[in-house]
Amino acid sequence: MSLINTEIKPFKASAYKNGKFIDVAHTDLLGKWSVVFFYPADFTFVCPTELEDLADNYGKFQALGVEIYSVSTDTHFAHKAWHDTSPAIGKINYTMVGDPTGTITRNFDVMIEELGLADRGTFVVDPQGKIQIVEITAGGIGRDALELLRKVKAAQYVASHPGEVCPAKWQEGEKTLAPSLDLVGKI
Repeated sequence: MSLINTEIKPFKASAYKNGKFIDVAHTDLLGKWSVVFFYPADFTFVCPTELEDLADNYGKFQALGVEIYSVSTDTHFAHKAWHDTSPAIGKINYTMVGDPTGTITRNFDVMIEELGLADRGTFVVDPQGKIQIVEITAGGIGRDALELLRKVKAAQYVASHPGEVCPAKWQEGEKTLAPSLDLVGKI
């Protein structure tokens, strides 16, 4: 079953953000756009490249009113240790959520049960708490923050412009489509 347009399930977790441990819950995602960015584990190989890419572009997401939550099955303590020892991870100012019980990872259906680790899953959640974008890649395939940013802009555009859709490779400011019988077979 697809998670598109489903409401996020309840969760509570501990996280690391800006030198502090904080509590995070599903209710924190309500009222704004959010990216929930799952990755397999701290102190690995592809993961820090993805998280650094998000850190480098975090200001662009914030400018759109989007908050980022990275999530792995590591603890918030491990996130702090990684943040303190890795130059790439040290750049992170967004929330790093610990999910050692796997509750959040299972809620988003990205748990690799036999390993106790998350798949590389990206979820864009709208202000009502509904999932609008799902992307899951194999462990060896890193994601691109700028492509995610483009998709977030498209999701925000479609949400604020009923009756319009964004075609492939759409960039902010470009022409959109208004689906109608007149367009059938003409694209």
